[in-house]
Amino acid sequence: MKPSDIQTIILGGGCFWCTEAIFTALRGIISVTPGYAGGTTANPSYDQVCSGTTGHAEVIQVEFDSSIIPLTDVLDIFFHTHNPTSRNQQGNDIGTQYRSIILYTNQDQHQTINKIIGKLNSSKEFDRPIITEVKPLDHFYPAENYHRDYYLKNTNQPYCQIIISPKLQHLKQKYASQLKPSL
Repeated sequence: MKPSDIQTIILGGGCFWCTEAIFTALRGIISVTPGYAGGTTANPSYDQVCSGTTGHAEVIQVEFDSSIIPLTDVLDIFFHTHNPTSRNQQGNDIGTQYRSIILYTNQDQHQTINKIIGKLNSSKEFDRPIITEVKPLDHFYPAENYHRDYYLKNTNQPYCQIIISPKLQHLKQKYASQLKPSL
């Protein structure tokens, strides 16, 4: 692994508990940190973000080794493990804090994101166009510690069983070759 292979990108695909569980399971992912980004309030709390008044979305900061999992694969998994055609909603989670959003950290990422969205929209793979918000990262605010590894710490809670576990099953079926051996 060369330092040039390490990249960071911010992804929001609804509840950050779900996206954290998905990306933590992948080979080549160095770290996943739930947090808030895309809004205007400095150092927001979970309650503030949930109120929908901060402009922030629930996101994850993903640090990955692009020599193991290229950005194109990160984006493919991102787009196929949430609904990127739904405005401000993922399942029962409704509000701007649950919007589909990608915050890129360099221009190469921006170009790749636009290319992937263009290909997916042209392919008509989704019933509607992708409306994922794409913008440069201004600031990422880590979420409170109790959000870290939420699924791993709360696997038996109803939300985890009903919402996150099926997403992980889908991940195992569609992306088995990209999963860490422990899964």
